[in-house]
Amino acid sequence: MDLSAALWCPLGLLLTLALNPALGAHTHRDYCVLGAGPAGLQVAAFLHHAGRDYEMFERAPAPGSFFTRYPRHRKLISINKRYTGKNNVEFNLRHDWNSLLSHDPRLLFRHYSGAYFPDAGDMVRYLRDFADRLGLHVQYNTNIVHVTLEKDRRAWNGHYFILTDQKGQMYQCSVLLVATGLSVPNQVDFPGSEYAEGYESVSVDPEDFVGQNVLILGRGNSAFETAENILGVTNFIHMLSRSRVRLSWATHYVGDLRAINNGLLDTYQLKSLDGLLESDLRDLAIVKDAEGKFHITLGFFLEMTNASQSATSIPLPQDDNDNFAMRVAYDRVIRCLGWKFDFSIFNQSLRLSSGSEFSKKYPLIKASYESKGSRGLFILGTASHSVDYRKSAGGFIHGFRYTVRAVHRLLEHRHHGIPWPCTRHPITQLTNSIVQRVNEASGLYQMFGVLADVILLKENASAFEYLEEFPMQMLAQLETLTGRTAKHGLFVINMEYGKNFSGPDKDVFFHHRSVGHTEDAWQSNFLHPVIYYYRHLPTEQEVRFRPAHWPLPRPTAIHHIVEDFLTDWTAPVGHILPLRRFLENCLDTDLRSFYAESCFLFALTRQKLPPFCQQGYLQMKGLVYTESLRQHGVESGLLRDYATVGQALKDSSRQPGDHQPMDHPLATGHLIQSLDSNKEEL
Repeated sequence: MDLSAALWCPLGLLLTLALNPALGAHTHRDYCVLGAGPAGLQVAAFLHHAGRDYEMFERAPAPGSFFTRYPRHRKLISINKRYTGKNNVEFNLRHDWNSLLSHDPRLLFRHYSGAYFPDAGDMVRYLRDFADRLGLHVQYNTNIVHVTLEKDRRAWNGHYFILTDQKGQMYQCSVLLVATGLSVPNQVDFPGSEYAEGYESVSVDPEDFVGQNVLILGRGNSAFETAENILGVTNFIHMLSRSRVRLSWATHYVGDLRAINNGLLDTYQLKSLDGLLESDLRDLAIVKDAEGKFHITLGFFLEMTNASQSATSIPLPQDDNDNFAMRVAYDRVIRCLGWKFDFSIFNQSLRLSSGSEFSKKYPLIKASYESKGSRGLFILGTASHSVDYRKSAGGFIHGFRYTVRAVHRLLEHRHHGIPWPCTRHPITQLTNSIVQRVNEASGLYQMFGVLADVILLKENASAFEYLEEFPMQMLAQLETLTGRTAKHGLFVINMEYGKNFSGPDKDVFFHHRSVGHTEDAWQSNFLHPVIYYYRHLPTEQEVRFRPAHWPLPRPTAIHHIVEDFLTDWTAPVGHILPLRRFLENCLDTDLRSFYAESCFLFALTRQKLPPFCQQGYLQMKGLVYTESLRQHGVESGLLRDYATVGQALKDSSRQPGDHQPMDHPLATGHLIQSLDSNKEEL
């Protein structure tokens, strides 16, 4: 048994503490972060900025240790798009898949690499600078080997988390934030599986594969990355997996096969010896012959033979079927089956796994990223991807930087009484606020179907609070988790693909795939904004038993903003007008903007004024008259030319010393700022 294993077993811990009683003293921290990878650094940055008591533990001597070795062939598949034609930082983050969130503009990944698909070494350098420049509290060379619970009524969550490192030092934490990623290679146990070389250790030098027949087990990006590296030097490459290949451009899931790695698909379909096969690995067996070559057979053939028989006497499928696809011998077999979470350091009392197949890969967590088994234990980063697996980007930097921020906001309210951040606006700004967010926000764009903006209406729909990027599946608990109230109705803004547009069997390039007419917006296929309106906050039962394939319970009303080829939802007629009318129908009010002339007429003819006139005109708020503004209004037909028509009357009736204050709201030509520049006041 190695030192680490000896230390964290109960007997080892007792022995260590007996030999050195000083190690029994706990160092307390309010927040402990495991792992100094991207997710760990991100949550540490938020904690640091908030002035919280925290410590981050990293077993390596520097942050980002995963990227010092992986991906093995050093090219990341996360996009580094440096140019978008826009200067809006939030918008540009939509297309920057590597940067973490901070207030330091120097800590944008675009300053570290000019490559569209960067080298992993650039990520290592970036993460080190991120930790150093922000002054994050990191304990390097500290390997946490055991985590358990200690009940205590005084603790925030009714217990403390006790962490033990490789030296036996113990740390007591009120909240544990686990950001260790997926680090254990997946393996399938079948006869002969020991002959397979692992992705984590196989040679990356193409010269080692010259003139060889290679079999790769797996069908993800690591498998195709490995194939891409040796494609030009091997005799052929066969790739075997139980599932069909899933292309990311068809599934809209960035974890599926990316185009940068799919050269083998070309050589397979263009008849160049390479090929893809489907079979459950557990049904197969690998037999090694006297020359060191590997043969594929079926597991039940081995069961029929005597274990002492030589390899040459073991039946092979081609003995019965001389057209068996894998009848050729292989020089190398490479296992590329992905990764899973390392549960070994966590005591069973934490209940991180249920034992099911899926929970062997990912810990059991809620939609709030908190463990289902232990309050106060949160899973962050790649290991939290069970919440949106194969649906959104929560397993990747450009997604989990926002889910980490959501967790931090939950913790700020739970333990420090700070409500979820929001901005408050008059109801007249409702349309503008939604339009701005759907056109700029990166968190909505990348974590579609997972994080949503929530608009909480105030009494009489006179104002609203705007909350950004709240976990949608926790909507029923919004008031408890955020410290905000939802007594007067709410809107939820989400980004969605069309319900039948994503999938490995879908033809996403079909004819007439785009929707351009506003009346057909609900049939939009590509990513587009969807607004849900609820008169009351949905209950937990409604969220749980929502209609199949719906991200939220059935709303009072729903509105799709029609998809846009440029992802620019600012067209006055195609995007903004239908949205504004939907909001007006939900609120039974008029959200248009008016000139003072119209507000004045409304005041004389209507019992209830539009909110814009109530909050602007009647409050003596508006845009002060200028000659150029008046002239613009006249030339565009939005105003009558009162200056010319009434000039003679004014001159004849004015007494010496009389004057009219032009900044008074009733002054002729005084304008309330208009958002809809149309005479009919769209």
